[in-house]
Amino acid sequence: MPASKIKSYGDVSRVELDRRAFRKKQSKKSALISCVSLIAFASAIYLLLSNSTGWEKVRIAFFSPEYFLDALPVVFEGLLKNLQILIFAASGVAVLATLIAVVRTSRSAVLFPLRVLASVYTDIFRGLPMIIILYLIGFGIPGLRIFGRIDAGLLGTIAIIIGYSAYVAEVIRAGIEAIHPSQRAAARSLGLSHSQTMRIIILPQAIRKVVPALMNDFVSMQKDVGLVSVLGVIDAVRSAQIMVAKTYNFTPYIAAGLLFILLSLPFIRLTDWYTAKLRKREQMEGAV
Repeated sequence: MPASKIKSYGDVSRVELDRRAFRKKQSKKSALISCVSLIAFASAIYLLLSNSTGWEKVRIAFFSPEYFLDALPVVFEGLLKNLQILIFAASGVAVLATLIAVVRTSRSAVLFPLRVLASVYTDIFRGLPMIIILYLIGFGIPGLRIFGRIDAGLLGTIAIIIGYSAYVAEVIRAGIEAIHPSQRAAARSLGLSHSQTMRIIILPQAIRKVVPALMNDFVSMQKDVGLVSVLGVIDAVRSAQIMVAKTYNFTPYIAAGLLFILLSLPFIRLTDWYTAKLRKREQMEGAV
C-alpha cells in the first residue's frame, strides 16, 4: 500500500466528521427546543399565578422585597450556625459510619455481638424520622440530668450524626461488599493483616465506588441541619421563625430557603459533575 494512502492515528475519517457535524446539529436543535419549552412553561406558570384571585396576598405574604432585605442579614447569621453544625456532623458521620460498616462486613466470630448491635442500630435509625431522633436526643439526654446543662447545638449535632451514620454506613457497606474477594485474598497473600487490608486495599476502592451516593447523603444532611431549630438553636430557620412572629410576614422563610439552596447548589453541581465523569470513565473502559 502506498505511503500516501496510509492514515496516521491522528487522522479523522470523513464518516467521523459527518458524525460530529450531525451531533453538533442535533445539540443545537435540542438547545433550541429546550429554550422554547422553558419559556412556554414559565409563561404558563406566570399566567396561572397572575390570574389567581389570591396571588396578590400570597405575593405580599411570601415574596415581599422589603421584608426579604430586612430578614437576609439576620437569617444569614443563623446560617453560619447551620454551617458550623454541618461541618462537625459530617466529620462525625464519616468516622462512625465507617466503623459501623467495617464491623458489619467483618467475619470475625469475636465481633459477632458488635455485628448484631450494628445491624439493630442501622435498622432502627434508618426507620426513625430525623425530627424524632432530634426530640429523643435533644430532650431525652438533658432529662437524664447526668451531664448537666448541654448546648442545644451540640445535642442537635449528635442527633444528626446518629441518624445519618445509619444511612451512610449502609452505603459504605455496599461499597465494601462490591469489592471482589480476590482483592482481599491477594492482600493477605502478600502478608498484610486484616486491618491493613481493609485500610489500604478495600476501603479506598469501596469509597471510590460509592462517592456519588455519599455526596447525595451530604446534600440531604445540609437540608436536615435546619431541623435543629426544633431544639431552640438559633439557626437560619429559627431566626426566620422569630422574624415571622414579629412581622406576621412569611418572607423570612423564603430568605432562609434561598440561603439553604445557595449552600447546597455548589455541592449538587459537584455531585452531578463527578457522577457524569465516573459514568463516562466506566463507558470508556467497557468500550471495545
